[in-house]
Amino acid sequence: MSGQEQALKRTITLPQMIFYGLGTTIGGGIYALTGKVAGAAGMYAPFSFLVSAILILISALCYAEMSTRYPYSAGGAQYVRAAFNKRAFTILIGWLLIFTGVVSGAVLSSATAGFLQDMTGLPHMLLTIMLVFLIGGIAAWGISESVAMVVTITLIEIGGLLLVVTTSGDVLGNVGARWQEMVPPVADIAIWGGIMSGAFLAFYAFIGFEDMVNVAEEVKDVRRTMPLAILICLFGTMAIYLLVIVTAIMTVPPADLAQSKTPLALIMERGGSGVPPVVMGIISMLATINGALVQIVMGSRVLYGLAKAGDAPRIFGKVHGRTCTPLESTAVIVAMILGFALLFELAMLAKVASAIILVIFASVNMALVRVKMTEPAAPEGIFKVPFWVPVVGTISCVAMLVSELVRLL
Repeated sequence: MSGQEQALKRTITLPQMIFYGLGTTIGGGIYALTGKVAGAAGMYAPFSFLVSAILILISALCYAEMSTRYPYSAGGAQYVRAAFNKRAFTILIGWLLIFTGVVSGAVLSSATAGFLQDMTGLPHMLLTIMLVFLIGGIAAWGISESVAMVVTITLIEIGGLLLVVTTSGDVLGNVGARWQEMVPPVADIAIWGGIMSGAFLAFYAFIGFEDMVNVAEEVKDVRRTMPLAILICLFGTMAIYLLVIVTAIMTVPPADLAQSKTPLALIMERGGSGVPPVVMGIISMLATINGALVQIVMGSRVLYGLAKAGDAPRIFGKVHGRTCTPLESTAVIVAMILGFALLFELAMLAKVASAIILVIFASVNMALVRVKMTEPAAPEGIFKVPFWVPVVGTISCVAMLVSELVRLL
């Protein structure tokens, strides 16, 4: 069978899909950006995570429905195509998805190189180059192998987060006495500006579920599996993040967290866990590697999906006969990630990724509004949400993006 004729394989099960989503979400955010969010919002950082979680949940419900209506690679682009039938709009969203994966992969690769630099003292640039090529090689190897690695590391990184929470003394037991420190004054605009700035960063920490829909053509029983996996992944992420951020700000001053490249290791050190900081440093590194791997897989599948639909050069629609992965697409994504990781600073890249994904989320929400308005009845057997959900999702995404732009200006 030639490369052009080779199809993607449906091998991903519900448990694998859940861990795949958890791997990209948790690995992509909390390990890399806990300190940055705390630096922006201070003791009110839990509110930043809560605002982002609510916004993400609304869009996640829309993705859950759209993924059962249109279970194809290049998810967001396919949804826009189905709703608006505008080729230029479809191509724009597809390339924005790819760009998000590239920027996110660069964030995570840079963060991982930072962890390794702290441990080894080697140059950041050299470590970044080695890491990106290593992760790209795994992504090219095969989807089953990639997912197996994601699942394995996800179990380790979730264990690491729970280790932070459970070994930091009686911190959570003191929440009852200190909760007022984490409640912002309602009328203080400056404080809420910091909270919203933190929420914009924290939003990046929840990015991940939308990557799940981009491997829809490789999922077994996709109409049942995908919505369940998205919602389980998101609620699990919310619970873990809130536990970690509360533990973080009650253990270490937010200003100290903001200055640390390995904030979770610092939490364990200050909390008197007795666990060597290098242990959490290694887990942090594995978590960000995990997230970068998923971003490469996501970006390559979106490019593959666009090429199949005739919206990108045909060479990117090829699947290798032995690995059953789109090697040409993977190579392009790896090269782009390497370039961004070497050229730009981590926090700035995270903000760019958040801004782009808000545009994509708003577009997907609008697509579902249009589909619900134009289709006489939803197909049988799909996951359905009320009409108001995509309407609120569109408005909230636009509002959050505008508020950040206004704050920056």
